[in-house]
Amino acid sequence: MGKNAVVLLPVLQSLLSETGENIKLARLRRKLSAELVAQRAGISRATLWAVEKGSPSVAMGTYLSVLNALKLEKDILLLARDDELGRKLQDLNLPVRKRAPKTGGV
Repeated sequence: MGKNAVVLLPVLQSLLSETGENIKLARLRRKLSAELVAQRAGISRATLWAVEKGSPSVAMGTYLSVLNALKLEKDILLLARDDELGRKLQDLNLPVRKRAPKTGGV
């Protein structure tokens, strides 16, 4: 039984391809061979090639393993880090506190 193909919108595929290219450039800047990075990540060279091409069928954990092999694992924390839209939507639903009425004196 074969794998089901993952179909992404073109804009999403473009983002994933750019991510793969960034991973490849990080590997090349470090002067690490594909074989060494694949070995450190515990994957095959073919899988590393798929990561560097931005394949949507590669598991996110595999992308993280490659980032770890490149010492870039903390970069995963940058995903959705500053969710500006989400914060604005959250702020719209915050209850407005009303003050208690002032009492007439003592």
